[in-house]
Amino acid sequence: MTISLPWSRQSVNRIEPMVEVDAQLLFERQPDLVETKAEQESEWIWKPLFAFTLAGCVLMLWYAGLREYVGWIDRQIGAIQVEGATRHIDIQTVEQGLWREIDAPLLGVDLKSLYESLVEQPWINDATLRRSWPAGVEVSLTEEVPVARWGDRGLLNHEGDIFWPELKAEYMTLPKLSGPSHETARIMQQFHDLSQLFSRSELRIVGLVLEARGAWNIELDNGMHIIAGREDLMPRLRRFLDVYAAQLAERAAEVEEVDIRYTNGVAVRWKTPEAQNRQKEF
Repeated sequence: MTISLPWSRQSVNRIEPMVEVDAQLLFERQPDLVETKAEQESEWIWKPLFAFTLAGCVLMLWYAGLREYVGWIDRQIGAIQVEGATRHIDIQTVEQGLWREIDAPLLGVDLKSLYESLVEQPWINDATLRRSWPAGVEVSLTEEVPVARWGDRGLLNHEGDIFWPELKAEYMTLPKLSGPSHETARIMQQFHDLSQLFSRSELRIVGLVLEARGAWNIELDNGMHIIAGREDLMPRLRRFLDVYAAQLAERAAEVEEVDIRYTNGVAVRWKTPEAQNRQKEF
C-alpha cells in the first residue's frame, strides 16, 4: 500500500527562499565612513601646518617691523643738553667731554659710563642722564656746595665728602678741618657742636684738627691755638671760655697757645716779643 504525501522530496528540493536582500542596504554607509576618515586625516595634517605657516609669517613681519623701528630710533647722537644750577662748572667743557666719551648710537650709548665720568669731576656732586628722542642725551647736574676746607688742598661738602678742586681765594674764609679721611662726618659734627658752644663768646673757631690718636686741636679767629685733648672736651672748653673772659681777652694778642688738658686750670704759652712785633706790623 502506497501512501502519498502532500509533497515529495523532489518538491522539497525545489523550494526557494522568498526573502529578498537589498545589497544597497548592506553597503550604503561604507563609502561615507571612508570619506569621513580621509577628511579627518587631512584636517589633522593641514590645520597645524597652516597655523604654523601663519605664525611664521606674522613673526617675520613683526621682526621686520621691529628692525625698521629700531633702525629709525637708534640714530647717531645729534645733540647733548646739559643743565643745572652751576656756579663753578663750565657747561661747555662738560658737553665737550661727553662728546669725546660717546662712541655709539642712541640705544647703544653707555649712560652708566658717562655718569661715572661726570661724577669724577671735582665740582659735580651728582648727575642724571637720559636718552631723548629723536637723537639726543639730556644731562642734569648737581654742583658741590663747599662748607669747609679739608686740609690745605681739599673741600668738604654738606655730606662730609671730600673733593679736590682748584682752590680759589674765596674759599680761604671757610673753616679748615683736618683729620683721618674716614672721620669727616665726625669732625664736621664736632665743629658744629663746638661752634655753638663758642657762639656765646666773641671768639670764632676757624680750624679743627682730629689727630690720629684722637686728640682735638682748635684754631680761633684771633690766631690762638687750643690743645683740647681727648677727654672731657666740653667741660674743659667751658672752663677755657671762663678763663679767657676773665684773664686772657685783654691780652689775646700776646697768647700763642693754650693747653686746657689740666684738671683745675689751663697752661698758657705767650708769644715772644719778636712775634708780637710782627703781628703788630700786620
